[in-house]
This record gives sequence, structure tokens and C-alpha cells, in this order.
Amino acid sequence: MPFDFAHIQQSRSERGLVNYHAGHAAEASVARHYEDRGIAICAQNWRGITGEIDLIGRRGDEVIFVEVKQSRTHDLAASHLSQAQIARIFATVDEFLAGEPKGLLTDVRIDLALVDGQGRIDVVENAFAG
Repeated sequence: MPFDFAHIQQSRSERGLVNYHAGHAAEASVARHYEDRGIAICAQNWRGITGEIDLIGRRGDEVIFVEVKQSRTHDLAASHLSQAQIARIFATVDEFLAGEPKGLLTDVRIDLALVDGQGRIDVVENAFAG
């Protein structure tokens, strides 16, 4: 009996769709988490030329950029963030800030929000500060 490659492709496609919806659900949950703490979410999935920022929040003059990662565990979610993604995040933040009144002098924080399989959220504030 020949191997059914169509079944594998369908499974990958279905997994991709499930992951896509899980990612958006995680972003919505994280947005609520920030809003519950007094941070207004002003943009979701903001796309520039260099990349995309999952969430952008504002509290006073501070702009908070949030990268959301979702997986079975927080550690696994964090492991899905590559150096190339981090570089794109920084480039996209700079691109967004170019449209702000203070430009690159804007008070900024970049957070990493990790969502596990139970929906628990762990926010690492200023995750990329060196």
C-alpha cells in the first residue's frame, strides 16, 4: 500500500491553522492582561516594512511594544524567539517610532509575553534590555 502524502500535508495545514488561531487567542488574552493593568492597547499586529509588532500599548508618554509567544510551556514559548526575530522587532520598533512626536527619544519598553498551554501569561518586561 503506497504512503498517503496528502494526509500528511493536510495534517500540516490543519496544525498551521490551529497554531494561527491559538496565536491570535494568546494575543487577545495578553492585550486584556495589559489593559487590566492600565495600559491602553493602541495597535495589534502593526505591520511596517521591516516586520510586525504583535501589540503596541501606551501608558502616558511611554510606548510599550509586546512580542507574544505561545506554546505548551513558557520555556518552550520563549525558545521560539530567534535572534533574527529580535533584530526584526528592533527594526520595526524604530520604524514605528519614526512616526512619534519625539521619534527615537520616545520612552519605550519592549516586553516578551509568554503564554502557556493553560493560558497562563508570564510577561518579561524590558525583555531585550542589555
